[in-house]
Amino acid sequence: MTDWRPDRLAKRLPNLRARTRLQATMRRWFAEQDFVEVETPILQVAPGAEVHLSGFVTDWELPDGEERERWLHSSPEFAMKKLLAGGLPRLFQFARVFRNAEGSALHHPEFTMLEWYRAGAGYEAIMEDCHALLALAGVDLLRWGGHVCDPRAEPERLTVADAFARHAGVDLLATVGSPERLALASGVAMHAGDSWDDVFFRIMFERIEPRLGMGRPTILCEYPIGMAALARAKPGDPRVAERFELYVCGVELANAFGELTDSGIQRARLGADMDEKERLYGVRWPIDEDFLAALEHGLPDCAGIALGFDRLVMLATGASHIEEVLWLPVR
Repeated sequence: MTDWRPDRLAKRLPNLRARTRLQATMRRWFAEQDFVEVETPILQVAPGAEVHLSGFVTDWELPDGEERERWLHSSPEFAMKKLLAGGLPRLFQFARVFRNAEGSALHHPEFTMLEWYRAGAGYEAIMEDCHALLALAGVDLLRWGGHVCDPRAEPERLTVADAFARHAGVDLLATVGSPERLALASGVAMHAGDSWDDVFFRIMFERIEPRLGMGRPTILCEYPIGMAALARAKPGDPRVAERFELYVCGVELANAFGELTDSGIQRARLGADMDEKERLYGVRWPIDEDFLAALEHGLPDCAGIALGFDRLVMLATGASHIEEVLWLPVR
């Protein structure tokens, strides 16, 4: 509980000054691109839609004594999409977000998410944004775990299916729905009760992620449609979704979607995700009906992304732990 002490703060100060410079540089870039910076509420009806995340919950006491359950958001995504439906064409936010039961060199329960959206654009435009923003890092090389990556290099674009073929020797889409087939083809261990998603992520963590973003950034795109989350299906190939993740030195930096705009499909996905969350963890989050109402009103064709700003600062400064780039960690 002594992270404020002068000697400990002094050790972090070079990283923190670099953090401030990078944030200011990115704000200028967004302004030049005609984005508006927004601030949305941290307290939300639901923290997000992620099956495997744990949230922070609190009680909101109204003046008349009524109490309402509210959650600290894990992402500002729902709120920012409401503003898109309200007519904002380009928006961004440096948001404080919260995820319970997390802690590692790359994870912290409270951290900063840089999230932005473009109306009237596909997720390829967000890929170009990533290229431009990484070039603003202010260093010649991004570093993590003994690996380096040129932030100015044109990112490699690699589909998930191609990544599995290259690094795991698997025809991924031919195995969808059969965890046994996926495990057998890849040679990874399969545990009792494993779903196809479980085996998929085991291969990702063991074989794929450690090889991404080496030398130059990697954009891993076209996730199987069952992992679409809030992304729409890819036109011409409904087996995959318009979703990509940005990797640098084996570290996932960002998750992006060509956004799903159909409220009926989105409601069904949210319900299915909460069913799975309840099956796995015995809890379910509420569904944000106001978010679905915004989609029903009319979310324009758009694309968006959430980027872990603290992680980018880590890679730019050479920090080995996320707490080295935070003004004060949570204790």
